Amino acid sequence: MNASMRKKVQRNCKIRGYNLKVDALDEILSFASRFEGNEEEAIDLLLDKLDELENSLKSTIIDKDTVNRAVSLLLEVVGDDSDPGEGTGTSSAFRVIDAFHVPKFKYDTIRKQFYEHTGSLSIHGEASGKAALYRDRFLLLSQRLSRDQHFSKPAFESEFSHFGSCEISPIQSLVGQTGRRWVMGVISQLEDGHYYLEDLTAAITTGLFSENTIVVVEGEMLLEGIFQVLTCGFPPLEDRNKSLKVLSGHDFFGGGTLTKEETIRLEEMEKRAVNDMFVILSDVWLDKEEALTKVETILDGFESVEVVPSLFVFMGNFCSRPCNLSFHSYSSLRMQFGKLGEMIAAHTRLKEQSRFLFIPGPDDAGPSTVLPRCALPKYLTEELQKHIPNAIFSSNPCRVKFYTQEIVFFRQDMLHRMRRSCLMSPSIEETDDHFQHLVATITHQSHLCPLPLTVQPIIWNYDHSLYLYPTPHTIVLGDRSAQKAFKYTGITCFNTGSFSIDSTFVAYRPCSQEVELSAL
Repeated sequence: MNASMRKKVQRNCKIRGYNLKVDALDEILSFASRFEGNEEEAIDLLLDKLDELENSLKSTIIDKDTVNRAVSLLLEVVGDDSDPGEGTGTSSAFRVIDAFHVPKFKYDTIRKQFYEHTGSLSIHGEASGKAALYRDRFLLLSQRLSRDQHFSKPAFESEFSHFGSCEISPIQSLVGQTGRRWVMGVISQLEDGHYYLEDLTAAITTGLFSENTIVVVEGEMLLEGIFQVLTCGFPPLEDRNKSLKVLSGHDFFGGGTLTKEETIRLEEMEKRAVNDMFVILSDVWLDKEEALTKVETILDGFESVEVVPSLFVFMGNFCSRPCNLSFHSYSSLRMQFGKLGEMIAAHTRLKEQSRFLFIPGPDDAGPSTVLPRCALPKYLTEELQKHIPNAIFSSNPCRVKFYTQEIVFFRQDMLHRMRRSCLMSPSIEETDDHFQHLVATITHQSHLCPLPLTVQPIIWNYDHSLYLYPTPHTIVLGDRSAQKAFKYTGITCFNTGSFSIDSTFVAYRPCSQEVELSAL
């Protein structure tokens, strides 16, 4: 490339406000040399791409790596111009994140920002880990609430500054105070039969909702030291995009951070993935011949469709009996997994074009019933993997990143357990649908399982893997209760029902977030 072209590139870069390093200039000229006769157009395209990357650049000084990144994005755009009517390549379309690989973040109350935990996390935590579990949950919702316009402190004091304002008061500050106050706390049972509302400073008595949930209440402190509650509710939700702006590029989901340009490109690819479908089954009892026959019916049906599903999700339990200390049929269950593998392998199109994800249930084989649960033991799945080498065995819960969408899968009979743990019946003013109450609870709590640890044990150091913050696009619950779907504040939530009991399953199209409640 002649000297005049080098000067032209340097001049164009200075006009756009960039300073080129020598290796970056050489890389640009090398890229332009691929397009003989159209070098100037190629350079303009590359500089336009650098302009798009401007927000993610740390400096106006451009190095070789930055140019290579822009070149890669340009070439990927060209390579992604595929037929929109065809299904996408599932290997690049989605990523499965195991619960034990989800990054952990802690909130710094002084700097008002999150920082990532470094180092390994022990399964058997120290005693301080249990206190940290509650503190981290509380701070997560507290920082979210502080940005709500109704609960934030007015920036300027004036005659009307407190009109419509519900500023949160620390519980410790209520001592000796009169009049109504708003407080936020965790409902806990410090003494048998007596419920308290705790924050990071003190505790007061209350008697609403279920133990372990975090609530915002309005009330008045009585002379007896009891806080009389007048209004009680969950902390308000925050829009997903607003949460993402505050997180400063932190990856809470575990799917990796994306630049603005990469997000736009993936969104375009996602729009073209109109035929991608997930088929989700829960309670697939492999020890029951009837259940296997129904699985084969579903596989036969999807084998013959024009575009096969991208992903099949099989959620436990995989046995009709709990795999506890009294269970002695592990070799038989291993053979049943192998039989399922043979069945899938017999459907050539599904085996070659679809992926298969297996998530354990609450009564499946494993070290304990504590959450999160690790993947199914290799002993049980070896025979299946011989037939389906690309089968994925993940934890419960687990997360799936589909292009830009974040999807959470959780197999647990939550509705029955939450209703049993309620301190009082839920209000039916807005809805009498118990599933909608469940969805509202877990989304407002930003947690998949806000039950007391005595009801559902959780590994203290991995409680963050059950967070729903920022709110995901889709929450898939595997619950034995009736099959349901509910769109709540833009979040798609649905329950698959029990496949072995009710013959129900769900076909989900992530591109349009369309839920098809199905049954045999």
